[in-house]
Amino acid sequence: MFSTAAAVTRNTSSLLLNDSNGTPVAEHSVSLGEQPVLTTLVGIRNRLAALKKDRGNYFRPNEIVGLYNELLEQVKFLLAVRCSEHHDNDNFKNRVDSVLDECFQLFSLFYLALGKNKEVPAVYVQLVTIKQNFELFNETGIYTDADLEPFQKRLKEIRQLVDDAAEKYDEDSDVSKPEVLLVLRRLRQCESELAALEETTRVIDDSLMPIYEELVFIRRRMTTLSIMLHELAIDEAKDLQKRLIEIDDRRVDDRFVNPDDGTVAPGQTQVVGLLEECFDRIHDLMVEGSTVPQDMMPIYDRLMDIRMQLEKLLLTSRWTLRETDLWSYQVQLQEIDAMRRNGQFKDSTGDPAPQQAQAALNFLLHKCYNLVYRLLSSSEPVAESLMAVHNQLRTLRRCLFEVKKYGGPLSARDLYPYQMKLSSIDNLRTDGKFLDEEGHIPEGQGVVMSLLNECYDLMYELMATEVDE
Repeated sequence: MFSTAAAVTRNTSSLLLNDSNGTPVAEHSVSLGEQPVLTTLVGIRNRLAALKKDRGNYFRPNEIVGLYNELLEQVKFLLAVRCSEHHDNDNFKNRVDSVLDECFQLFSLFYLALGKNKEVPAVYVQLVTIKQNFELFNETGIYTDADLEPFQKRLKEIRQLVDDAAEKYDEDSDVSKPEVLLVLRRLRQCESELAALEETTRVIDDSLMPIYEELVFIRRRMTTLSIMLHELAIDEAKDLQKRLIEIDDRRVDDRFVNPDDGTVAPGQTQVVGLLEECFDRIHDLMVEGSTVPQDMMPIYDRLMDIRMQLEKLLLTSRWTLRETDLWSYQVQLQEIDAMRRNGQFKDSTGDPAPQQAQAALNFLLHKCYNLVYRLLSSSEPVAESLMAVHNQLRTLRRCLFEVKKYGGPLSARDLYPYQMKLSSIDNLRTDGKFLDEEGHIPEGQGVVMSLLNECYDLMYELMATEVDE
């Protein structure tokens, strides 16, 4: 496949929003040859938006997959047009690419809602969100290896998923699916940015790592203080300043040394640079307080509102979240992100906002992106139509664990409510399968059956300890 894929990748890569380094590129006009594609893509996006708003019905897999296949046909046609018009380089971009990216992100959310988490389209929006987090890590420089670890693990899982999918297509086949190539490109971008972030912390000596991690904590805490009331921020800022002075006093001739042999420890640039930045920020905090300029307040209020909504979803996601609901938050965050220039928010005069306001806004933006990623990562590979059963079984399992742990001697009467609930859920099956309202077998049978069997095992254990009344 790879000889063919390489040729197709050169074409497909131009469908992305950024070049290979993630740098935005200038838009070109839409040619006459691409106009029919744009019209069809806009139609598909509008149909997806209408489906997303319909909360009275579960998503139908056949309808979503059918629309997705329509999208792939349009992508193949677009590749042919661009090849014939010699617009197949990495830097070519127009409105078609923007709409196409929106469609792929929407389809990715729909696939998650359908429980198709192990299929290639489902990971596209996760890669977009991971890349957004990496870009903000790179801009702020405030992160540790522990912050990168969840992303490292997820990227390895996605790499395995995509590589397995790529192997399924014969190199001579004309059905090489564009989503594999698009996801691979997004994946490579994320892996490249992750490697750069890891390199920054890798050069820090082990003896300096505790100091570096504490400085990261202090820097983050100062950012949190910047959105608090002024008086509270100043009081804690003074305590942080004292700790920074204590850390600074550990330097010998302005350098941190290895306590074992007194040599200069590698990683001075990163640690000393972060220490000096903390001193600058603590000074700004004590001078400026937590004030956000009036003309920046709409952005601040909007980010605070998004953050509160996402945090609420994180608590209630099992019962209320429909993965496609995250699309509106993605759009809002990308709109706010696009307001920045070189990583900075500008005020009404075009000047950068004060440092503390800048830190507060960037902190909130990163926090929101991270919350979206956490919600995407917590998505279960279970179709929406099965989530009610899935959630009931999870709740029952938790109750049975608690009963087993604290219940003590149990009688048949004590266990009766749990037996009835388990039996009522089991009776929902038809020929051993849980079906949706239309009689189809939705995704997630294995997960739900595993929970059901686990509940039965716990019930049998409790029944074995049953005592006579």
